[in-house]
Amino acid sequence: MSVQPAAGFAPVDADFERRTRASFARQGAMAHLGAELVTVQPGLVEIAAAFRPELSQQHGFFHAGIVATIADSAGGYAAYTLFPEDAGVLTVEFKVNLMAPADGERIVAAGRVIRSGRTITVTQFDVHVEKAGRRTHCATGLQTIMRMVGRSGVQG
Repeated sequence: MSVQPAAGFAPVDADFERRTRASFARQGAMAHLGAELVTVQPGLVEIAAAFRPELSQQHGFFHAGIVATIADSAGGYAAYTLFPEDAGVLTVEFKVNLMAPADGERIVAAGRVIRSGRTITVTQFDVHVEKAGRRTHCATGLQTIMRMVGRSGVQG
């Protein structure tokens, strides 16, 4: 993957991986897309999804909305790995640059924390599409994440 591990970040919750995987398992959208959590490290998360016709646009590529949705979750969960146990995660904004058609058998989105703050975290994500053993960098972007603490119903 082109996204390097997030250097210098240490989780405040030693159980961050279990907590991140449990939160991901509750995401109906990721389950609906058939996405799987591949890598969970402090400040770094990778999510992958296999191609299905239901995830395509009119030319048979992964739809840009699917690419963006999985990238959003990868960046958000990368931030979440550094949050305390009682915190929730919400995306404030993100920008996606689509650089090549997502024409392939599988997409892999890697989110990496750039800066982790008390309330706001900035992440970067890169998405690759795999086809016939070859990987193509098809999207990249930046994201702003808000750590939510003390909000009823917004935890985990």
